[in-house]
Amino acid sequence: MDIPFTKKYAPKTTKEIIGQDEPVSKLKNFVVNFRKQKKKALFIEGPVGCGKTAAVQALAKELNYELLEINASDTRNAEAIERIVGNAIKRQSFFFKGKIILIDEAEGITGTEDRGGLSTLSDLIEQTTFPIIIIANNAYEQKFSSIRKKCSILDFKALSVDDVFKLIKSISEKEKINATDDALRTIARRVAGDARAAITDLQVLGTNKKITREEIEALAYREKEELMQDALLRIFKNSDPEIAVHAFDRVDEEQDKLILWVDENLPYEYRKPEDLAKAYDYLSRADIFQSRIMKRQDWRFLVYVNDLMTGGVAVSKSEKNRNPVEYKQNSRLLSIWIMNQKYAKRNSIAQKIAEKNHCSVKEALQSTIPYIKIVFQKNKKLAGKIADEFGFDEDEIEWLER
Repeated sequence: MDIPFTKKYAPKTTKEIIGQDEPVSKLKNFVVNFRKQKKKALFIEGPVGCGKTAAVQALAKELNYELLEINASDTRNAEAIERIVGNAIKRQSFFFKGKIILIDEAEGITGTEDRGGLSTLSDLIEQTTFPIIIIANNAYEQKFSSIRKKCSILDFKALSVDDVFKLIKSISEKEKINATDDALRTIARRVAGDARAAITDLQVLGTNKKITREEIEALAYREKEELMQDALLRIFKNSDPEIAVHAFDRVDEEQDKLILWVDENLPYEYRKPEDLAKAYDYLSRADIFQSRIMKRQDWRFLVYVNDLMTGGVAVSKSEKNRNPVEYKQNSRLLSIWIMNQKYAKRNSIAQKIAEKNHCSVKEALQSTIPYIKIVFQKNKKLAGKIADEFGFDEDEIEWLER
């Protein structure tokens, strides 16, 4: 079985951590000068995949420290925290080396500031003789208020597109994966600063040692489908409007298309006529507000659109449908997507030709591309010159050669 790239290319030293020079320097200072620190724990916050855990692991290797890693999602309650962390802060490290206690994914710890796992951890911070490092996405959640007072806060920022691009380009070269810079930048852009996700995408897409733009778009489409399925579950299988109104928070889709998703799947979930009538009443009102936005450009109505098509639809049912439902995309949207994917390369080639020749895209499609395709299939030398002139990338050249 192939080693995951995230493990194979995990940073071995802090110098290999990308885009986080200042926080990594502060992290190292906290550990090396631990006895001088007023606060005995460091709380590292930051978005997913920005290098929080990797930085601590790399620092431990660099300093030759023992690293005790605890995933809080697996060690949730007070008893487990006391047993594992409590024992760790009292025992000397093997071979009298330094020791770091790392509590990762702290969101998983149960309890509140007054009781449970978080309260126990707060007490242990005061007793520790070794640096405790806590990692979560947001240190300022209310549940962390008691331990936050006893920690220094260190903020890791989301990585830039350039940082992620350079990282996966380096890995692609080592793995001999044939990928254009354009394809790699597309991966870097779509992960929103998550290096771990970018590395995983690179490995998945690079299975055949070549990455094309279509494969990236197909992967993005599949992930988008998964997010949509989860969002619709929060509307159809839930009756709490407070939960439902946030259903589409992570879904990157236009509002009018979200309405079509709900419209398409309502009849499969709500079987009682009165439930359907109420739900469609809310959905139609959402559609009315959406049309007002489009006509008047009055974006104040946007909140009404979301609340009506999510919370309104969620509270319309008298009972939940207990049967699993496979949610389907509205056929109009699927047809549009398929056509866009089918002609994506052709259209991008036409756009480049139109810009260079000062003609319309339609003219480039009808009068130029048919002849260029013949050249690319018959005369490689001339094709190379044309590709250079118009700036065609490898995927576009491959399409013209078919």
